[in-house]
Amino acid sequence: MKLLQILQLLFFFITCIFAQNELDWWETAAFYQIYPRSFSDSDGDGIGDLNGITSKLEYLKDIGIDAFWLSPIFKSPMFDFGYDISDFRDIDPVFGNLTDFDKLVSKAKSLGLKVILDYVPNHCSHEHEWFKKSVARDPEYDDYFMWHPGKPNPDGGQNLPPNNWISIFRGSAWTWNEERQEYYFHVFFKEQPELHYRSQKMRQEMPGIMKFWLDRGVDGFRIDATPHLMEVPMNSEGNYPDEPPTGNCDDPDNWNCYLDHIYTVNQDDSFALLYEWRDFLEKYTKENGGSTRIAMCEHYADVETVMRVYGEKNDTRKGPMMPFNFLILQEFKNGSTAGDLKATIDKWMTNKPKQYAPNWVMGNHDGTRVATRFGSNMINFMNVLILSLPGASVTYYGEEIGMVDGTIPPEDSKDDRDPVRTPMQWDNKKHAGFSCAAKTWLPVNENYLNGLNVKDESETIGSHLDIYKNMMMIKKSEAFKKGAFEYDVSGNVLLILRGTEKERYLILFNLNNEQVIVDASKVFKIPQTLSYAFTHADNRSKGATVQSNRITLEPKEALVMRGSANMIKGLKIMMFLSCILLIFKHYTNII
Repeated sequence: MKLLQILQLLFFFITCIFAQNELDWWETAAFYQIYPRSFSDSDGDGIGDLNGITSKLEYLKDIGIDAFWLSPIFKSPMFDFGYDISDFRDIDPVFGNLTDFDKLVSKAKSLGLKVILDYVPNHCSHEHEWFKKSVARDPEYDDYFMWHPGKPNPDGGQNLPPNNWISIFRGSAWTWNEERQEYYFHVFFKEQPELHYRSQKMRQEMPGIMKFWLDRGVDGFRIDATPHLMEVPMNSEGNYPDEPPTGNCDDPDNWNCYLDHIYTVNQDDSFALLYEWRDFLEKYTKENGGSTRIAMCEHYADVETVMRVYGEKNDTRKGPMMPFNFLILQEFKNGSTAGDLKATIDKWMTNKPKQYAPNWVMGNHDGTRVATRFGSNMINFMNVLILSLPGASVTYYGEEIGMVDGTIPPEDSKDDRDPVRTPMQWDNKKHAGFSCAAKTWLPVNENYLNGLNVKDESETIGSHLDIYKNMMMIKKSEAFKKGAFEYDVSGNVLLILRGTEKERYLILFNLNNEQVIVDASKVFKIPQTLSYAFTHADNRSKGATVQSNRITLEPKEALVMRGSANMIKGLKIMMFLSCILLIFKHYTNII
């Protein structure tokens, strides 16, 4: 009997040590952002659409994508290219209709792909019915927006804005409405009036909108502009307080530097609203079954503030699963060292609550493409990096083939962010296979004729796409999904070690502009002999071996190496031996 107890105890300890927690789908997923206007045009009008996206879903599956999120496709006057929504429950005709959307979701499900929608709850279009009815003082919608009569004008005439709050796009955040004879608040363009979540009726609208799309099969939402969701309430006198000046600049219209946004950004109530939406998604999943419905969000702030998105410190309230990690976008630049890169990774990993999976974003529709930021010699480096780090990755369309920012003639310009939104380059035919139209909504980058397109790269060993797909296969391995993660630097080289007892990978990133030799055995406890998994350098043979104490790296190279399968991490050995000692002590006590 005593021996049976001992064996049971031994089994328990071993199980605790070596068993891996089952990860949810999103925790290690490869996400892909699609800018719908620019992905694929099915009807020849020069603008990408839902049917075009549906026709390319096999491509996403082929390159290893698990889930894709669509920039706004809702009905909109397109003043801000879809981020000014006039109907949250309908598709804009430029992209198709609800039937087209349902077909897209059905095709995605058949391929095992998750669908994420861009969700813009901070504001709507001035053409939305809610705003029109609020302007007309319809009592059902009167407080859906932030209205204020303004301050008396000492010179007579129209009242002055209620306070000194600034729009992100310069100037006062308050715009006068002639019909209602009041000011309304907008942190973005005046065509994007702010929704007022202190109205309980307004607050109840958004879960209903999420349910509408969840019922149609979407797997979650990327929530836009979350730092701005709520502002301080009016004081007892019915006024909003002025924000204090920072003293950092003299331009009163500059949102970025003139005021300290203590009343309009990162309010406690904004985080509480995010927690409500997480509760709703969890409840929906529980009641309807299926995989976890997730919330990702765009929350530009210092890292300590971003961590609040995950939830309250005691974990009694949970927020979105994935506040986007923009640190590499923001802090890693041309001229950064391996030490700088490690510090950037450290910042997220040490601040993130341990129970949550990390995520890594390398680009989006508002920034600059990797090839433009760093140069073409860093494309593979950055793609391998984002797929080497633990947790989820987010790839912006076209980064996998090395697309660069386009050059937009003044007569074709729509927005100052156009260069990063040019059409996807599928092949070397007219308009890179994006559209058969005479003219596309933005010009296609002419470098598609020089091999920078999906078709040519698919047929070329060592192309950007080939490297991306090879690294994606490794990202999906058990070694990456459930294995250990260590990282360090040696000189100006970042080293990442991933793996389990069965399989381990060493990935090296050379930030130098010259060839270097690295002794990785001084950094990690690894086998003496490693083999090349793959690299973008021409002088490597897959499977060839190299000594871990003398690894040669080419300038800006990302090199992936495979270790032997018989290594057991020292930490787990120590834990195992400790358990044996505990069991032995228990045994001697019960004998």
